[in-house]
Amino acid sequence: MTDAHEPPSPALLDALRDAALDVLFEGLRDVDGEVAALSQARDRSAVETDEQPIAVLYEVLAGVAALEIHAAIEHALATWKKAPLVACRPHDHLKPERQHQLQQRPMDTAALKRMGFQAVAETPAQLPAILRELEERGSTGELTPPSGTESALLPTALLLPDKLNVNTLRAAFELVASLHFTNDQKSAAHTALAGLSSLVRADRWTIYLTGESGGAGAALSLEPLAARGLTLSEREGHDNELRRALLGDELTLPGAESKAAREAVANLEIIRKTERGRRFIALPLTSGEKLSGVLEGVREGAHARAFTHRDVALLGALALPLAYALGNALRIAEAERLSLTDDLTKLHNARYLRQYLLSEIKRARRYGTSCTALFFDLDNFKLVNDLHGHLVGSHVLMEMASIILSSVRDTDVVARYGGDEFVVVLPESNVEQSAFVAGRVREKIERHVFTGGRGMRLQLTASFGVAAFPHHAQSPQQLIASADAAMYEAKAAGKNCIRFANAPPDIFQSEKALS
Repeated sequence: MTDAHEPPSPALLDALRDAALDVLFEGLRDVDGEVAALSQARDRSAVETDEQPIAVLYEVLAGVAALEIHAAIEHALATWKKAPLVACRPHDHLKPERQHQLQQRPMDTAALKRMGFQAVAETPAQLPAILRELEERGSTGELTPPSGTESALLPTALLLPDKLNVNTLRAAFELVASLHFTNDQKSAAHTALAGLSSLVRADRWTIYLTGESGGAGAALSLEPLAARGLTLSEREGHDNELRRALLGDELTLPGAESKAAREAVANLEIIRKTERGRRFIALPLTSGEKLSGVLEGVREGAHARAFTHRDVALLGALALPLAYALGNALRIAEAERLSLTDDLTKLHNARYLRQYLLSEIKRARRYGTSCTALFFDLDNFKLVNDLHGHLVGSHVLMEMASIILSSVRDTDVVARYGGDEFVVVLPESNVEQSAFVAGRVREKIERHVFTGGRGMRLQLTASFGVAAFPHHAQSPQQLIASADAAMYEAKAAGKNCIRFANAPPDIFQSEKALS
């Protein structure tokens, strides 16, 4: 089976031809949400479609979506119920520029096997040996799990287990559907745990996120994201800090994960274990090649039962949509962050500045505090670009970002407004305090030797405009415009100086009335 829009790779055709195999190709396409198969016999016209094949082979191209693979698996299971599924990853099928456009490699072997493939050929040349091995095992091609292991009883496909009652099916589909409406990781985790608690009983469910604990080659760390419920010992214990952490909105106890959770992450398998009288189940949350976290369930008590094969199958089927929800939330957050960040200096951009000023001025108006803005740009910066080139100019702007950040408080907001223009917002600061900060930044710029990234010794200065809410402006737009106008007054006054905005007449009138 292959995508209807992509022919089988030449290497795959050669491998099957050299093995003298009877082959039926099916190009899969999506028609109104249903998979349609376009069959074409190849190499031998006598191929019978009702024969039981040695295997069903699916080409996994770079960039293919998991849902497409899922649809192919469902089609194969419905058409050839007992045939083993084999995946082939033809790395040479796509041109390098096409792979670069997709910015995604084929799924790794572990991910494909978790999705339901019994064998994976890393290259088409490996196919004949894999098919011979499957043929020797018999028509079912089933793989025998290692004896004595309590680890993965993984679902053979992205399907819910058989013989679920109507209420369980409805709850499972409602859980998956609700995950589509989450846009951040914490809400996705809490939504998932609320749904899981009604499907599989556990005293406590926890979701941990994975992250690097150190440099290259370091082990993955597990950071708790969300928890639901308490075990008996946690409810009766005297550790109030633990109880507050588990019952509160924030779970703040890293390192509390079970050995089962760590094994699930290390082996990318579903693990069931008993630890200190507790029954644990842990499922790695993976989407494609990305491991995003681990789901951990625990049962405690003298009559606590181990998690069953049915629990494993149901949780394994639901782990994938949960992993995708967490991954999508992370991508949304990263896209949002990038949309509010200046690419060059990594400072906030004008879009973020507008949003921040809107909320900050609302807060200042509500609590009767002040908020000031410094608007400044480099003097004669155009000469730097004209004489030394734009690469040097870009590096100078990055150096500027470092100077500004080292001169303000952590609570102050620094943004690149555009070109060589910068804005610093100082919440809960009056004009006098802002003048002091502006003077400090101006002096640092004047004393700094800019290298331009090439060991140069460039001396630059900047002109500053200062405006404050509510003294000079009543809105975010007025605040920036007033500070900008004051900055141009500084330019007209000879540059490398600070000027203050003039209060509009209506403000002076209100101040006189108050006095």
